[in-house]
Amino acid sequence: MGIEEKLPAGFLLTTVEKVAGYMRKSSVWPATFGLACCAIEMMAVGTPDYDIARFGMERFSATPRQADLMIVAGRVSQKMAPVVRQVYDQMPEPKWVISMGVCASSGGMFNNYAIVQGVDHVIPVDIYLPGCPPRPEMLLNAILELHQHIQDSKLGVNRVEAARAAERAALEATPTHQMKGLLA
Repeated sequence: MGIEEKLPAGFLLTTVEKVAGYMRKSSVWPATFGLACCAIEMMAVGTPDYDIARFGMERFSATPRQADLMIVAGRVSQKMAPVVRQVYDQMPEPKWVISMGVCASSGGMFNNYAIVQGVDHVIPVDIYLPGCPPRPEMLLNAILELHQHIQDSKLGVNRVEAARAAERAALEATPTHQMKGLLA
């Protein structure tokens, strides 16, 4: 016998955070940042076969000021890294990042001086999507995971501080090329 049984029909009980989370996840506009072969798979998600429009994401933004999701698709070169950071900084808050493909996530097969060994050394990443190249279905799954993350996120000061702490930790992490392990 809770309060739900006492209220007349037509009342909805929820919190402002849950309503805001639902609205945010239903209106994510991605910025196109295709750098290599993964970009073809990202473009395929916009076709009728995969229909990204059912998630309210059919508008891929060419300007970062109107986007709140950056999908980094492909390898990031040392020359492109400052551009990736500039586009990320121009996006309005709240903003999210999907690292699409093994090259964007860890440098992939390109273990050399020209390729950044993971875009998380440049910007904070929310979802890592493995594969070479990942299929469009995998990108849709990553988007659904991100939607759940967005819906469960907090509002206000707690969210801002958590985002800043995550960005600090990502930027202070040991670069992959300095790590010791199987490739050393």
